[in-house]
Amino acid sequence: MKKVLLALFLVSIGWLAKAQDNVIDEIVWVVGDDAILRSDVEAQRLYLLNAGERLEGDPYCFIPEQMAIQKLYLNQAKIDSVEVPESQVIQSVDQWINMVIGQIGSKEKVEEYFNKKLSQIREERIEIVREQQIVQEMQRKLVGEIKLTPAEVRKYYNELPEDSLPNIPLTVEVQIITLEPKIPFEETDAIKARLRQFTEDINAGKYEFSTLARMYSEDPGSAARGGELGFMSKSELLPEFANVAFNLKDTKHISQIVETEYGFHIIQLIEKRGDRINCRHILLKPEVSETELNAAMARMDSIHADIVAGKFSFEEAASFLSYDKDTRNNKGLMVNSDYNSTNSGTPRFELHELPSEIGKIVYNMKVGDISEPFHMVSKTQKEVIAIVKLRARTEAHKANLADDYQALKSIVEAKKRDELLNDWIRKQQKSTYVRISEGWRNCDFRFPGWVKE
Repeated sequence: MKKVLLALFLVSIGWLAKAQDNVIDEIVWVVGDDAILRSDVEAQRLYLLNAGERLEGDPYCFIPEQMAIQKLYLNQAKIDSVEVPESQVIQSVDQWINMVIGQIGSKEKVEEYFNKKLSQIREERIEIVREQQIVQEMQRKLVGEIKLTPAEVRKYYNELPEDSLPNIPLTVEVQIITLEPKIPFEETDAIKARLRQFTEDINAGKYEFSTLARMYSEDPGSAARGGELGFMSKSELLPEFANVAFNLKDTKHISQIVETEYGFHIIQLIEKRGDRINCRHILLKPEVSETELNAAMARMDSIHADIVAGKFSFEEAASFLSYDKDTRNNKGLMVNSDYNSTNSGTPRFELHELPSEIGKIVYNMKVGDISEPFHMVSKTQKEVIAIVKLRARTEAHKANLADDYQALKSIVEAKKRDELLNDWIRKQQKSTYVRISEGWRNCDFRFPGWVKE
């Protein structure tokens, strides 16, 4: 795993190629004003090998072609002024860094492993992620919204030979009830007192806001940046947070304490640009003691027993007792919000798409079963007690229209999307200057138009 992580990181920042003493660098492709170096191609090849990817075909053909395609998208993005929110880039980078820290062990071990400060690793990664997200945004802009009729989906299904029908993996539909442990007033009062002390120390000039954020904020995404969130619109922030942040006028003024579902915050304005704002915050979360966790577990045990005894239904308990605001108005039914899933927007989940604690429990359940209470961490990073009911389970099978219309629709949408993007690439090839060095042209390219007579 460490080799894979190392290769992934090094290929992203272009360092691996420089470390290859046996690679004599040269420009092998030119696409518009951009060059592709032999070292770039070699770095990507080594990454794919270390990651255990099967290399089908000549890597010195398909790798530079993929790089060339990315440059076409980036060039068009410059022309069309396509950008992505910096906050979105930073969030993705922070998630990646947290994953690496989790797998290697600690911040110090990561710095030792890569022989760089975490701040350097982060800055180098930001540019790579920014380009990846710009390409994705450019693709979305080029394709637009694909609208399919049921007739088109049926036509696709009917024209597929039986042995070519896609395999649909096991999916489940799950209802959930959650309870949050009660936080004693003494705990919330202590947190508010700490935040008020932070405000006094900042106003007295003892500490910078950013210093205290790095030292104490419990928002892992922004703490390393001194609490800075990056430019965001009102809709991208929690309403309680946005209402206070957007009312700040003075960059030296610290907000009052703001409570959200994540905990308690204080906020400092950095800059406003139109309808977007950049600010810092410090987040502190109440600690849940074993006593409160046990009390919540006992209460959930009682709810579970009453449901099993028929005093009220799971659906009624979810509607009136559950703390999960995303599901309680839907009788506890979870909805798949993974944009990349073929089940997005539906109550269907593949097991790996569920929170891990739920996936492990649901795997052995039968339809109609209700689980025993269990601990889990909510998406707001709070410890909660939950029970789940398996509403439906569809075993893995060959796709059919009756059960899998949404999945088939997603497949046809992806097919149309690829066709539109492939047509755009072919068109760009004709109008873009491309030069490929001798020895790199004799390839069976996916898009043959690179080599111009």
